[in-house]
Amino acid sequence: MRILEHRALRGPNYYSRYQSIYMRLDIEELEDRPSDKVDGIADKLQSLIPTIYEHRCSVGEAGGFLSRVKEGTWAGHMVEHVAIELQNMIGFSVGYGKTVDSYDKGVYHVVYRYRDEATGLACGEEAVEIVQALYDGKDVDLEPVIDRLKEVRDANALGPSTGSIVNAAKARNIPWYNLTEGTSYTQLGHGVKQRKFQATVTDASGIIGHSIADDKEWTKQVLDDAGVAVPKGYIGYSWEEVKDAAEWIGWPVVTKPLSGNHGRGVTTDITNEEELKSGYEAALARCRDDYGAVIVESYIKGEDHRILVVGGKMIAAARRRPAHVEGDGTSTIQQLIDEENKDPRRGVGHENLLTQIHVDEQTMRLLEQAELTLDSVPEKGEIVYLKSTANISTGGTATDLTDEVHPEIKFAMERIGRIVGLDIIGIDLLAETLTKPLDQQSAGVVEVNAGPGFRMHMAPTHGKPRAVGEAVVNMLFPDPTDDGRIPITAITGTNGKTTTTRLITHILRQAGNSVGMGCTGTIEIDNHVILRGDYSGPAAAHAVLREPTVEHAVLEVARGGIMRRGLGFDECDVGVLLNIASDHLGERDIHTLEELARCKTVVVDAVKKIGGFCVLNADDPLVMDQGTYWARGEIIYFTMNPENPDLKQHLADHKMVITVRQGRIVLLRGQVEVEVAAVNDVPISFEGHAPFNVQNAMAATAAALAHGIEIDDIRAGLLSFHPTPAQMPGRTNYFEADGVKCLIDYGHNVPALEALEPLVNGLGQQRKIAVATAPGNRRDEDLAALGAQLAKMCDAVYVYETDARGRSEGETAGLIEKGASDAGSAGTVEIIMDEQAAIDRAIGEAKPGDFLLLLVDDIEGATERLKGRSYGAQSDLGQT
Repeated sequence: MRILEHRALRGPNYYSRYQSIYMRLDIEELEDRPSDKVDGIADKLQSLIPTIYEHRCSVGEAGGFLSRVKEGTWAGHMVEHVAIELQNMIGFSVGYGKTVDSYDKGVYHVVYRYRDEATGLACGEEAVEIVQALYDGKDVDLEPVIDRLKEVRDANALGPSTGSIVNAAKARNIPWYNLTEGTSYTQLGHGVKQRKFQATVTDASGIIGHSIADDKEWTKQVLDDAGVAVPKGYIGYSWEEVKDAAEWIGWPVVTKPLSGNHGRGVTTDITNEEELKSGYEAALARCRDDYGAVIVESYIKGEDHRILVVGGKMIAAARRRPAHVEGDGTSTIQQLIDEENKDPRRGVGHENLLTQIHVDEQTMRLLEQAELTLDSVPEKGEIVYLKSTANISTGGTATDLTDEVHPEIKFAMERIGRIVGLDIIGIDLLAETLTKPLDQQSAGVVEVNAGPGFRMHMAPTHGKPRAVGEAVVNMLFPDPTDDGRIPITAITGTNGKTTTTRLITHILRQAGNSVGMGCTGTIEIDNHVILRGDYSGPAAAHAVLREPTVEHAVLEVARGGIMRRGLGFDECDVGVLLNIASDHLGERDIHTLEELARCKTVVVDAVKKIGGFCVLNADDPLVMDQGTYWARGEIIYFTMNPENPDLKQHLADHKMVITVRQGRIVLLRGQVEVEVAAVNDVPISFEGHAPFNVQNAMAATAAALAHGIEIDDIRAGLLSFHPTPAQMPGRTNYFEADGVKCLIDYGHNVPALEALEPLVNGLGQQRKIAVATAPGNRRDEDLAALGAQLAKMCDAVYVYETDARGRSEGETAGLIEKGASDAGSAGTVEIIMDEQAAIDRAIGEAKPGDFLLLLVDDIEGATERLKGRSYGAQSDLGQT
């Protein structure tokens, strides 16, 4: 078997409404060996992965998939199920998958869900190897496979604290994005509603508060000045200063680095100079400055507690105990450690809720103080401490005490959060108990933490788990109905996408909104271009939705982006489906109009069920059939025929229709008719000569209505949107000077030219001269048909070539030229390979009364060349 393509689809896509892994898999000679021809393969698979028995598959019950294997299925189908179960085995619960054949023998589209992209891809690769081995009759050792996958998981998965916040956000349907690969820098929400955090530090965390928490001496001073009990301490910059400080403070003492976290370099209960020297060196090794600053402070005898305050409210409290083992009277300390590390809750680093206990220098020092070794056998019930600090990251345990905190302590902890100035703060408190005020016991705050870990509160070793991630999300999004989303409009179709996208953007901006737009040509934020290129795919969604000022997102969605990566968002408020016509057929296994229709309907299938709108072209039979079937939310149809019989029931149900009646774009709803604008007043309609742009205007009107934009604002937008290079670059840009008319457009397929034909006929008076090309990834018959349509429309056709896309030089231009010549209607058909030379030839031949149709790639260059040849004066129908 060979993997031909393998990638993540990061949103609704051709195969699934969910984010999925896509694999194009060639099973090669196994096409002739379905699973029923391989003796015992189902039993071997179940023996290797027993939990795969739970896969129901199309049978609909446990064991269903294995029964399919016994009856006979193909290797690609087996790869799908193994990839799913491998993810389940390492802790990512997934269940959806599908495998479908292609137009190529032995090649299958394998699709399965994922939680983590890198892990999902790795599981697919391992699944292919496993299934191949089963077919080959080889033994499979699954343990190293699982170990490898866990390494991928751990390298890419969110940490427990970050994950708890993300999971809480997902529970409220708030979208999230990891902003920087390999870090926990995360965005919740879209555009202007977004909030960002890293680990447990939010975008509202005060920089001064963070600095205070990072400097333990500064922390003590601030708290001491505020009347908060803190241990007596001193900063030493040398061994002599540390030794003098300990003698001045009095034994026992604690040493710690001035700047540190997670208990690193902290040594407690130091009772003599030898231990002090060891503690000093441990702290010095963890210093994060150039001065070797080590804190020496009095040791407070009491239990170690961590108090978590979020948004000024105490959320959780836990008693922490250092890593330890409890004797059973027969096992050595090393054996007890090994047994404790078998706890499934313990993992490496932050992978699990507890951390593995590692024997280090601190462990050996504590054992030596207790006159023990790793070979000692503690009595039954005897507690042996292995670390001096109680951090979870060093193997400590936690007991939840949130419900036992005295009101006075609760107030004091919340006050500390306000004093330091952190919206999320972890407070380390040494106290005998949390059930009585601090001034009635031996107690003191020894440290405060910016970005505290949540593990001890999420899943304490003992006691009740606390929803700390939910508390953070509720702080960031205090309105419980706020899902952090901004309105998204997605526009697709074969032709007209870019014009409609730009027009919707213009209307929304005219109504006072800050709009982020992605389309073929640019990404624009509030009318400012930030990126140039083809942004009709998910990259535009990512860029626009992460922009902090955007209130509305308007996104052109092309076939290529849907097939390669999915939509790039999980749902939209308005989905617009303009038309479905022959283009790009033969690419990515899309060979028929029905398959293309399913690709395009991904957009309307992603519309919100409640509160969402689908805008559909009722004049396109495939849109009416497929678009209506897949549409979610409420449908708004647009049509050039106000008497369209297919819409009678829709109107009877008081649903919206946008149409043209007596030269006016109107809104129909039940028996109500509201005029939007006169067609002749809409600049892009070219006084009605461009019916395709009338349809685009109706679609934009419907989308604006779906967003609640007032009719007056929609009208203002329609009337102020012109077919100029500034507002519609490369889309029906019209010039007229010295008696020669010129239309620049990007149309590169037959349906686009057929739509342009009425406009060309309406504007062209004498000789019509075309300059055109098409990308080489069209089918031969499509390129020939393009040439024939050009010959039908124009008297002279000059064909150039810029994008061969795998074809030999001149092949694409030759097919277009042959199609035009065979049609026989054009007077002149000629190949001029260079785009600029072809444009120059057409401009040089044009005489007063002639019409130039430039279907070119370099829109800006063609525009400048026209202006340079004096074809740039303003006309009554368009502006330069």
